[in-house]
Amino acid sequence: MAVPLRQAATGCRQLIAGGAALLLAGLVAAAELIVPPGGSIASAIQHAQAGDVIIVERGDYHEHLLIDRPLTLRGRNRPTLSGGGQGDVIRVRAQDVTIEGLIVRDSGSDLTAQNAGIYVEPGAHRVTIRDNDLAHNLFGTWVEGVDDAVLEGNLITGQRELQSAQRGNGIQLYNTQRARVLDNHISFARDGIYVDVSHDAVFRGNRIHHLRYGTHYMNSYRNLWERNQVWRNRGGLALMEVRDQIVRDNVARDNSDHGIMLRTIQDSVIENNVVAGNGRGFFVYDAEYNTLRGNLIAGNEIGVHLSAGSYRNEVSRNDFIGNRRQIHYVAARDQQWGRDGGNFWSNYSGWDRDGDGLGDLPYAANDLVDRLVWRHPTVKVLLGSPAIQTLRLVARQFPVLRPTSIVDEQPRMRPWRADWADWLGTGHD
Repeated sequence: MAVPLRQAATGCRQLIAGGAALLLAGLVAAAELIVPPGGSIASAIQHAQAGDVIIVERGDYHEHLLIDRPLTLRGRNRPTLSGGGQGDVIRVRAQDVTIEGLIVRDSGSDLTAQNAGIYVEPGAHRVTIRDNDLAHNLFGTWVEGVDDAVLEGNLITGQRELQSAQRGNGIQLYNTQRARVLDNHISFARDGIYVDVSHDAVFRGNRIHHLRYGTHYMNSYRNLWERNQVWRNRGGLALMEVRDQIVRDNVARDNSDHGIMLRTIQDSVIENNVVAGNGRGFFVYDAEYNTLRGNLIAGNEIGVHLSAGSYRNEVSRNDFIGNRRQIHYVAARDQQWGRDGGNFWSNYSGWDRDGDGLGDLPYAANDLVDRLVWRHPTVKVLLGSPAIQTLRLVARQFPVLRPTSIVDEQPRMRPWRADWADWLGTGHD
């Protein structure tokens, strides 16, 4: 077995003895330990001291690692570390550990044991997991009870031969503070990013596809979701039992159920997102005191499914374009949208006599004409006719003829976003 080699800094440190070592230890540079092909990474960890850097040369290593001291484990030219289908491949127990540049693969598949490519134990604060390929693991990473974790630039794929319910998640965060989850690419796990009881985090630039949920997220506050892409999942972003979120500039497309779920959410801002080609663009349930603005909701089966007392939200300056059904609204009374700038509705058939860019008649989702068009799509060719306009006016005079509705008093005549046509249809890979 090859013996890890320390470079010159190590030799200098070994010359220091006795009390002088205690006085000068903080002044000595961290050592580098080199693990050559065929060497033992575990042995290098055992010989390392706090702050050392272990460089793993390109090769195949079949080991299970326990990192119990602060150090950096860095791959050179993408070495492969395999767990052989058993247990966790790497387990982190110490604070201030960095793992980067490795291919970590083949964990066990025991959901009860939460087998992971990299398992971070409670108290291992300030862990950084960066630029790794985490392949064919049950959980890509499991991070629990940790502050200031960074998970950045990792490629994560699950055990795709398993049924979805038998897989783990790409990234699992539980009981964390101030995590940074940035620019990861996640697919073929159960859920891409699973978050519970984790606050003050940033989720930015992640690409997540071919999963049950792109994100499964609950009981967490004051977090930022920004510039993530979720596509071809059952559900895109699922935000549940949360408050004080900022959800902006994300793309949720071609998800079979919903693009973005907002369930039991308060005091949050959801802005400038593209939600296109999903079963339901937004699924909004028990949501209050939120702001939804600047979003493009296009080409979905249902633009927004709104229910369960989701009142007192400000919904303005959004574009609703080409959805088979703009709003599915389940409530006992009308709700007004567009107080801070009207929304654009592609099926609005009113007019703008004064040329101010706003419709002269309110837009009412789910009115009698909408229901007629849903049942008989060929009626669309008559939407501009006097007969259809008269039918709308009669329905407004006699509200018993229509169900409760979302009402936009001053609908916008042109879309807010210039790029709306780019998001109709497919081809955004």
